[in-house]
Amino acid sequence: MSLITTLARLEAVSTGNAQPAATVRHRHLSGHPLVFVPLTTSGETGAPLGALVGTDRDAPRLLVVPQPRDRDLRFAFLAELAELVLPYLDSYTGSVEAAERTETDPETGKRVKVEVELCSDAPQLIVPGRAGIEYVRLLGRSMRFRRTAEQDPQAPYPAPPRVPLLGRWLTHFGERSRVPGSSLLLAMTDLLSRHWATGQSGIEDQHLGALLAWIDPPAGSTGAAAALLAELARDGEGQLLCPPAGPATDPAFDNKLLAPAFERYDRARTAFAEAEDGLQADDRLAILTAAEREIRALVESRTRPTWDAVWRGLDLLRGLPEGARVEERWTRDRWSFTGHRDRVLAGEPPQPRRDDAVTAAGKLATREREQARLDAQEALDDPLVMAGRRLSGEAFAGEVLDVVMACSEGKRPSPRPLVTLRTEDRPQLGERAKAYRSLGGKPQSAEFVGYEAEGVVVLRVLDKMGRGKEPEEGSVPEKGDRLVFTLFEHEQRGGARLPDPEDTPWTHGGPPGETAAVPENADPMTAEDIL
Repeated sequence: MSLITTLARLEAVSTGNAQPAATVRHRHLSGHPLVFVPLTTSGETGAPLGALVGTDRDAPRLLVVPQPRDRDLRFAFLAELAELVLPYLDSYTGSVEAAERTETDPETGKRVKVEVELCSDAPQLIVPGRAGIEYVRLLGRSMRFRRTAEQDPQAPYPAPPRVPLLGRWLTHFGERSRVPGSSLLLAMTDLLSRHWATGQSGIEDQHLGALLAWIDPPAGSTGAAAALLAELARDGEGQLLCPPAGPATDPAFDNKLLAPAFERYDRARTAFAEAEDGLQADDRLAILTAAEREIRALVESRTRPTWDAVWRGLDLLRGLPEGARVEERWTRDRWSFTGHRDRVLAGEPPQPRRDDAVTAAGKLATREREQARLDAQEALDDPLVMAGRRLSGEAFAGEVLDVVMACSEGKRPSPRPLVTLRTEDRPQLGERAKAYRSLGGKPQSAEFVGYEAEGVVVLRVLDKMGRGKEPEEGSVPEKGDRLVFTLFEHEQRGGARLPDPEDTPWTHGGPPGETAAVPENADPMTAEDIL
């Protein structure tokens, strides 16, 4: 947590209301997102109880499992979920645009540019909280390995046809959510807490109702008071007025309302199965239907407040202007979505349960690189974020006092002007340290020469001045300019190329020079893969 964020939280505690932690929106928001509010039961990890799903805030689709212990009912839930989500994903796969991508030529080994298709847009899934993202990943893992009756007629408990496909997509979205800056799968609590600082802990910020109360309290109340009510207030039956933002439910709801409703449903289903004639069956079917409707009403009563809260959070976020570099990160999400679409169309198998060493190392390197890129871009897009980097000595702002033209030594001298700035910041500048400023959206580097006086810094500009002996117009600062330099790079360099799996040591799949180790068999079905 930066010092500026700490100060914002202290001010939130003092005033009783959330304080802005950003002046722009640092994540892409689709104009047509799919909101997914899941609910699970206690006692069985990941067993679905129900969900609200849809793209229309006024007309969500309610999915319910009236008895989560029944495997057939769970499969029916997953099949209905697939019928809702897959058409939404498919609507983005057809519209494409031409794009260039750099690839390695298999014959020459050289990097060449090839023209490929890139989806013009990509879908976006939004869940209430961080636990919802983990639940999406759990659903993906449990669904993508399922065998359908067409794939394996002998498979026990065959899955409905489109369930494995949805599992592959949910797995991709879950994996992409681990990449810093990605916006394919977002948690509303993380979005809001990134842009506003509250007077409560980060764990408490995962309660969507309390978080919204801090940010947008009702008239006549402070955020702190409204958040306390959102967390603790209960009705006459002891039920929370603001249910948890899923997928977990309140124990009082489970014990007092849900469990008795399950018992009535089970008794009604047993009685219906034991009906001896048509007239008796009709009467018992009516009782069974009423019991199922009661469970549906209970699930809707827990999910609808959270559904409305997610859309309310979207309204608040859309009130912020989008950061300048958000679209660039969304383009990388589009590349990711397009790549997975191509893998699915090519008939590739599902993602493995466990990555090999090279794939895992590549994912880790990507996440580290994207985290550094995100930190830099957020600071460049947002003066409030940059203020935090300035307080920590990672950046400094100053007014240009003087510019002295100079050139490098050598056969072909190049311009190396000396820029003198006065700054009130305290940057952590070492001998010949590099500093960077944004020039036309590209980083221009400079070298620290020394201090001329206290608070007066001398820098030597190194690049982005053209190829001639004279710098291009606008490439060199002028006296009186107000500039911001950072000590962190604006663009992240790629790491060393990872070896092929068969060229890794024996500890990671090798040994080199010998036949690669026999690959692991297709992931066997285990208890944790079945909801």
